[in-house]
Order: sequence, then C-alpha cells, then structure tokens
Amino acid sequence: MEDSWVFHRDVFRYPSLPLVKLHRVCIDGLHIIDTTLRDGQQGWRPLSVDEAVNIYTLLHELNGESSVIRSCEFFLYTARDREAFRRVRELGYEYPKPVSWLRATVSDLKLAIDMGVEETVLLTSISDYHIRYKLRLDKGRVLEKYLTVVEEALKNGITVRCSLEDATRADLYGTLVPFVKSLMKLSEKYDIPVKIKICDTLGVGLPYPEIPPPRGIPQLIRVVREATSIPSEWISFHGHNDFHMVVANTLAAWLNGASGAEATLLGIGERAGNCPLEAMLLFYVQLSGSTNGLNLKVLRKVKEYFTSIGYSIPEFQPILGDNAYRTKAGIHVDGLLKNPEVYLPFDPESVLGIPASIMVNVYSGKAGVVYWLKSMFKLDSTDNLKSDKRVAKIYDEIVKMYSNGRTTPVSDYEMLQLVKKYMPDIIERYGGRLPHWLKRYL
Repeated sequence: MEDSWVFHRDVFRYPSLPLVKLHRVCIDGLHIIDTTLRDGQQGWRPLSVDEAVNIYTLLHELNGESSVIRSCEFFLYTARDREAFRRVRELGYEYPKPVSWLRATVSDLKLAIDMGVEETVLLTSISDYHIRYKLRLDKGRVLEKYLTVVEEALKNGITVRCSLEDATRADLYGTLVPFVKSLMKLSEKYDIPVKIKICDTLGVGLPYPEIPPPRGIPQLIRVVREATSIPSEWISFHGHNDFHMVVANTLAAWLNGASGAEATLLGIGERAGNCPLEAMLLFYVQLSGSTNGLNLKVLRKVKEYFTSIGYSIPEFQPILGDNAYRTKAGIHVDGLLKNPEVYLPFDPESVLGIPASIMVNVYSGKAGVVYWLKSMFKLDSTDNLKSDKRVAKIYDEIVKMYSNGRTTPVSDYEMLQLVKKYMPDIIERYGGRLPHWLKRYL
C-alpha cells in the first residue's frame, strides 16, 4: 500500500511562520501598543534620552511599512521624560505614535496639555482593592474624579485611553461596566474616541473561555464589549506574567475582541514582566498569514541593542534567547541534518535573520560534529562527512573531555582547533566562509 503523507502544509509553511487557522474571529484592526518606554523602564531601569530615542527608532523600523505597532507610551514626569518625548516626536514618524501616560489628575493632565499631546493614557484604578486600600476614597467620588479629568482632556481635544488598573479583580457589573458606559457618553458628547485598556495588573487572568470573570479573559472582554457597545478598536489588553500566562492571555484578548495588545520588547516590566512584543508580532503574522509590511529581522537588532546597554536576555527565552534556535541533542541534530523541518517550525534565519545553530556536547553525537561543520563552513552537503572516520576521531576527543569530568559545552573555538587537527583540508577549502569572529582563530 502506498504511503499517504500528512504534513499539514496549509498550517506549517516552512520556511515561513506557521498559520493560526481561524473559523470565527475577525482579525481586522489587530495592533500592538508598546509600553517599553513606560512599564518597561519602570520595571527595569530608567533609560537615558538617547536610549529611549534609539528604542523608539527600533520600534519604527520593526513596523516597516505597516502600522501594526500603533503607538508607544511615554512618561512625562521628569525633564528627561519630556525631552525623550520631544525628541521622538521631532522624528516625525507616523507609527508608532508617541502617547503620554499619566495619572487621572488635573495636575498630571496639565503636563500633556502644556506639551500639546494628542493622546494620553489616564490611570483609572478600577478594583475595590485599589479604590479602598490605595486611594482611600469613596468609590463614587473616585469615579467622578476620573470622569472630570477625562472630560477636561476631551475639552482640550486630547484622545484618552483609560487604564482600568486591576480589572481582573474589579466589580465588573457594579463598577467597571458603569464606568465604561459613562466614558462612552463622554466620547459621544465630544466626538472624540475614549479608549480603554483592560489591565491584568497581577497576572491572575486565565485565557480559557470556560472561566468566568473576573479571571477569565475571554468572558471579561466579551462582557465589556456587549454591555457597553465600545468598539473593539478602542479596547486593549495589558497583562503581566506572574503566572507564566501573559502571552496566552494577550492572545485570548485579541481573539475575543480587544484589538490592542499591550507589550514591551523582551517582556521587560514590573515584577515578572509584561507581554513580550516580539511574541505578539510573530502571532500577528501567524494570524494574518503575512507580515503585512513588518520587518521582523529588526528583532535581531533589538537583541543586540538591549545587550549593548546592559540588559541580560535569559538564555532560554523564546524567540530572542541565545538558546531559542540552538540544539545540543544528537537525535535533534540528526533530524536537522536530514531536513530542518523535523525540529524547526520555521526557518529563523529567513524570518528573523537569526540562524539555527548547535552547541556540541557529549550528547550531540557524530551528527553534532557534522552539523557544526555544515553550519560554520556553510557546506551544501554533508553526506560524505557522515561516514568520515575523522569525524569519529573528533567526537572521540569530545567524549574523553566529558569522561574526565567536563560539564560545559564545547566552544566554537575548541571545535575549530579539533577541525584544524583532524580535518585541515576543510580549513584550507572552506575557511574563508567562517564567521568573522571565528575566522581570527585560524
């Protein structure tokens, strides 16, 4: 009987990113709101003006010809904050649009008015935990104060996004929904959008449709939409990663009617961090089936820039961690040699400009040596190397290292020395193809 192969090519499109096949969700209007320069620096360290401008420029380059990264949040509290905001606005880029982030007070709003800000976020803490224990005011008075500041912003022609802090612990029907309804009335009165961000401030949200509010993100988004008639385009979701759920929750919000996904580069932010922007970019492509003008190869520059300014990216972090596309296991390496699709869902080099790689150790086997040779010397075929006795000799030396107590991977420098010892013809013929940082050891 003839074999019938099933590769799901309608989903897995190597070398491109795989698809997310949707049956009922409209993805028109999906976008990302960056908060690297607000929540990100708040959770990591204050950024200099030049650093803030450089990060904003990288976000613009990531956008490419798209408008997926719609806006970028900035503080206005210090002279440095205001200078960074001025500098990025002077660049004149349409996207991402620089917007301010303020508390819902008249004094804070004055900062935005004085700087001619077109759009601002206003922090409107919405749970009883925050209203009673942090603000220590009567609930009615707090909501009235919020609405007064929102109306003042609208009078000055400023588009507002109310940040519903701690929404996943809020009184949904008693406080949150009535407040959003009041916001919609103000929007209608002044004919200016009043947007909201639903904040999972403590990372307690869950992405499953069976779970009711306050923790169930799909139902929370749907209730807010249906009860207030707020357009999906005006809703964003802001999550935290305290329980490792931030990407799943943000994706669930996207799929259930919150068009905006709030994120930071590398997920930096308060406590366990925010939603990684790079993850949502890759999901955007998987949902839409196209980059739509995004330049994902800029993510490599993002990695290099954050490393250069002192941020340590965890080795095993998805997408941009050093180990994200690196393998050590011999069985994986053997599969990659035969067909990279066996162990790669997409080609990271063609999508991100980051090549797949190997780090050789005792578990890599002879296949690991062959794959290292292929990747470093850019060999078209390694069929003749699989049975080369010199490869076995190199691997035997590696086994001896670990028999003598070694626990760390074999470095590329050490591998090069073994190749020079046992396979000098490879060096002679293909040495010019080595990466520049390794070529200097020839």
